[in-house]
Amino acid sequence: MTFEDLKRLYLRKKEQLGAGAYKHISELLEEAKEIHRQDWLRDPTPRGDHEQSWRAFKGKNLEKLVQYVITDEVEQLGLKVVNGNRLERTTNLSRELSQVKRNIAIDYGEFGLHLPDVDIIIYNSQNCKVLAAISSKVTLRERIAQTGYWKLKLFQDEATKHIKVYFVTPDEDGTLTYKSPAKKGRAIVEVDLDGSYVLTEEAIEESGKVKLFEHFIEDLKGLLKNGG
Repeated sequence: MTFEDLKRLYLRKKEQLGAGAYKHISELLEEAKEIHRQDWLRDPTPRGDHEQSWRAFKGKNLEKLVQYVITDEVEQLGLKVVNGNRLERTTNLSRELSQVKRNIAIDYGEFGLHLPDVDIIIYNSQNCKVLAAISSKVTLRERIAQTGYWKLKLFQDEATKHIKVYFVTPDEDGTLTYKSPAKKGRAIVEVDLDGSYVLTEEAIEESGKVKLFEHFIEDLKGLLKNGG
């Protein structure tokens, strides 16, 4: 199974369910898991198991799927989207992306400039100003504390303190479901991040920072209106 297969599954969901297809990401991943298992059985990993192979595939491809889902709507706002790994690993970037890379780099003084570990970056192509950085994982425990650290580092520098840091997740273990009593991951989002958007059709206790994913584009429009 490849990312293109995952994308086709999403497009099929979109045909069936319309614009709300993103709410069914967890369901889509369950369907993809069975297809992945059938592929794995034909060529099993030596001394491995399917669960391990699936977790690696899911972790790597969820961020690509989120990027795919948001790109069209973000570009309609006159903004652009770039994958964080592309900025990190590509040595021959265009002038535009090279400037974006500089605009989100964190200054470690004598230890140099380094990029935060984020999956998706949204920027204004007119001036290469970075508006938002997104981490995307299946559950919060995989990266929420690290994302809080990057928000803190970006906020410490005048050049990057305006960059919003968000976490997009299907929240499969329900860490964000309730505001009170808050689990540790929700507390980190509420206090340290700019927000988290949840890809689910389940009910969650929303707040100013924890919202269903359907609010993401509207909030991005608000960010633009206020000067990014």
